[in-house]
Amino acid sequence: MPGHARTSAALLAVGLSLTACGEDAPLDVPGGEVVGGAAAPDERVTEDLSVKAVLLAFPDDGLWAEGDDVPLYAAIANTGEEPARLVDVRGENFADARLIGEDGTDGPLEVAEDDNLYLEPDGPPSVVLVDVDRSLRSSQSIPVTFVFEDAGEVTIEAPVAPESPADGDFDTPQDPTPDDD
Repeated sequence: MPGHARTSAALLAVGLSLTACGEDAPLDVPGGEVVGGAAAPDERVTEDLSVKAVLLAFPDDGLWAEGDDVPLYAAIANTGEEPARLVDVRGENFADARLIGEDGTDGPLEVAEDDNLYLEPDGPPSVVLVDVDRSLRSSQSIPVTFVFEDAGEVTIEAPVAPESPADGDFDTPQDPTPDDD
């Protein structure tokens, strides 16, 4: 399955599975993991441009430490007739952000007209928040501002993704049918 299709499916699965979650805000203080978590709400930049399903990647050891570089998940939807360009991502809780294009080079990211751009931690296009200024666990969040060339900007609380069930201690159910010998 191509990278974009995998990410699209993952973002859709996270969004659908979290629809029933409450509207409680992500944790603001350090602490243990919160089971569930939620992607940030969709935010419109303009009538034709919106940022959806923003999440910070789940850290391998359960904690992003102060000074870490943190990958970002997001989908940017452009229903307009003109392309849009993401030129910067900024926030008070990280020093900088790397915008990495399809070809692996740093620079603005283009969202084609009537198309979506999926930001994936596993490969380009992607955004990496550089040098976070505090530790972060699942469901804790930081504000992230997406800056577009002509469309303006939008700030979204970006929570750390919940731990995937595939990463937990999940035992495969036993086959209930008897063995045929």
